[in-house]
Amino acid sequence: MSGSVLFDVPGPRALVRNRTISAVTLILIALAVWAVIAKLAGKGQLTAAKWHPFLTADLWKTYVLPGIQGTLTAAALSIVLAGIVGLLLGVGRLSHIGALRRSCAVVVEFFRAIPVLIMMIFAYFLYALYDVFPSKQLALAGVVTGLTLYNAAVIAEIVRAGVNALPRGQSEAAAALGLRPGQTMRSILLPQAITSMLPVLVSQLVVVLKDTAIGYQITFVEMVRQGTVVGSTYGNYLPALIVIAVIMIAANFALSAGATRLERRMRRSKRGATPLEAQAYEGGGGPGARLEPGD
Repeated sequence: MSGSVLFDVPGPRALVRNRTISAVTLILIALAVWAVIAKLAGKGQLTAAKWHPFLTADLWKTYVLPGIQGTLTAAALSIVLAGIVGLLLGVGRLSHIGALRRSCAVVVEFFRAIPVLIMMIFAYFLYALYDVFPSKQLALAGVVTGLTLYNAAVIAEIVRAGVNALPRGQSEAAAALGLRPGQTMRSILLPQAITSMLPVLVSQLVVVLKDTAIGYQITFVEMVRQGTVVGSTYGNYLPALIVIAVIMIAANFALSAGATRLERRMRRSKRGATPLEAQAYEGGGGPGARLEPGD
């Protein structure tokens, strides 16, 4: 039998033991789930009457849809802003200019160390003190600010790690072609790094979407808060939270699926030629063309 990189392939006895343990574990989990459901059913939380309010348009219009709108709005704004700011900070941390590199490092480490909720609360009261945003938009501005600053710092580290993980030969070959450091970063390193970093970036985007729920602390209207309001109003906390959880799972799945399709498209588009060859073609030559230093 051929061994795996991480562990040896189990033998016949180990296979039987592993399957037995897996079967017992699944049975125990099923029994635990059944006991919880039976307990909740005994308290009347899973009766048809508790689910009936979700069949009315008034509940969705008053509670659920405003929560969905708030969550998606905050997540979309935070993802775009965090992506832009994080990319700039990540490139800044890789700069050959010492002052810029150190300044970006301080900013990244500072915002990574502060909890998101503290940044949301601080931004909320700061905006309220100086009337930066209308009162109706204060909570949204606070949530977006906190999520943007924290996730931009995380994305900056992802960008830095992705670029540093590339083979050194990429930079050396670009220098041999006469490219300046800025051109090398923009045309050679970043396209490859972003493609390889997409799975990690997608995970971070899912975190942004889920962290919008923290905004309830500054009265932001989002899905989880609205779910608890529905449970308090109709006395059906469990069905309300189950519905909200299903909506959140669907939103995260859609985000992951979209990013996966984008990753596949980017990989297919780069499969025809290496970045250095593409750069050479842009300069008007063939695969072996040399770019002039001013290009």
